[in-house]
Amino acid sequence: MKISHLTLVASLLVSSQCFALSTDSKQPVYIDSDSQQLDMKSNRVTFIGDVKLKQGSININADKLIVVRNEKTGKIENITGYGKLATFSQLTDEGKTLQGEAEELYYKMSQDELIMTNKAMLSQDDSEIRGKKIRYKISLQKLIADSSGKGRVSTVLQPQTMDKNQK
Repeated sequence: MKISHLTLVASLLVSSQCFALSTDSKQPVYIDSDSQQLDMKSNRVTFIGDVKLKQGSININADKLIVVRNEKTGKIENITGYGKLATFSQLTDEGKTLQGEAEELYYKMSQDELIMTNKAMLSQDDSEIRGKKIRYKISLQKLIADSSGKGRVSTVLQPQTMDKNQK
């Protein structure tokens, strides 16, 4: 199993000044879907059909989305999205958009981590990383892309454009 530790690539993909929008975790979560099923015992809500989640600048679109809350605190712990390609996007404090897609998205809110599996892709500013599995620690800006022994991890890095003020 090949694992590519892409901290350097992540720093190129997500510039050092671009953290996920710091206010997102303090915002309410809005979810629209065709239907939902609530299991009170397991603190789990399943949303089915053209699911759209929004929390601050975070957007997740999926065919099916499962939200699990902590039994004692009521805080959302995990959001799992499934789809032909479920999508994730989030603005950074610098106003740039981080975008991801995969057949399965695991957003571990309590750990500030996004795990994308099966046809995973993460991009920003026309640079992108593709692999079987991508784990991204959002606030730390660290990621690991994995090919799981089948195929390769692909990275496209676009040249940085110079700001007119930086000469």
